[in-house]
Amino acid sequence: MSGLEGKVAIVTGSSRGIGEGIARRLAIAGAKIIVAARTVEVRDERLSGTIDTVTNAIKAAGGEATGVATNLMKKEERENLVTAAHDIYGRVDILVNNGAILIPGNIVDYEERSYDRMMEILIKAPHHLCQLVLPGMIERGEGGSILNISSVAAQLTPLHQRSYEAIYGMAKAALEHYTTSLAAEMYEHGISVNSVAPNGVVATPGQMFARKYSQEMLDAAEPVESVAQAAYEFVSGDPKELTGKNRFSKDLLKELAVEPVDIGMEAPTPN
Repeated sequence: MSGLEGKVAIVTGSSRGIGEGIARRLAIAGAKIIVAARTVEVRDERLSGTIDTVTNAIKAAGGEATGVATNLMKKEERENLVTAAHDIYGRVDILVNNGAILIPGNIVDYEERSYDRMMEILIKAPHHLCQLVLPGMIERGEGGSILNISSVAAQLTPLHQRSYEAIYGMAKAALEHYTTSLAAEMYEHGISVNSVAPNGVVATPGQMFARKYSQEMLDAAEPVESVAQAAYEFVSGDPKELTGKNRFSKDLLKELAVEPVDIGMEAPTPN
């Protein structure tokens, strides 16, 4: 597999789940990966995966990767992340804003602390990281790619259905608007900006930690490989054609007539 040789990609929230899948897929295509996440040691076996386990898995498959511990809540750590990428690989060509947090709750009594954490990680961190990497992309004049990971929660909630995810959905909807606006600004520079969301539930360690999964539920879930392949298509596509889009992963793959690539991740089992 090839297509991203010589490119350097930062993938946030990539110690497990969708972020890990995207990191692995871009590495298979030849990109050098900065695996960015908070997790540096396993504290609960149900949430296995660290920046080192993902980095080592990529290297074992013949790819190149470096783990950088990053708490997206902290401005200085976001700055250190981009500085580290430049110090290690000399540039950043791709930024995947996947790091996220979901604190459910009703709007009427939603705690300010929870609201602030959600906005910092889901909105402010992606914006700040874009501001940190885009000047270099523009100066080099060789294009680049920003990919924001969204969610079905960004869609309107039916009147008689309570999701308890209003703040999360609001943030993801804002991220999609941000995506199209930034794409318009970056078009003249040949830098693509897109967002992709899973069509349905992806049985990541975080999802499985929060709820019980049966084999039937796992069979119906969208595989990580589907989202990872959609991410690859966006960051490797023509920046003049495939930009300014907010798409669902399986829909994009169907449109492009592409099948997901095996990225070597173990299939989840019922808990």
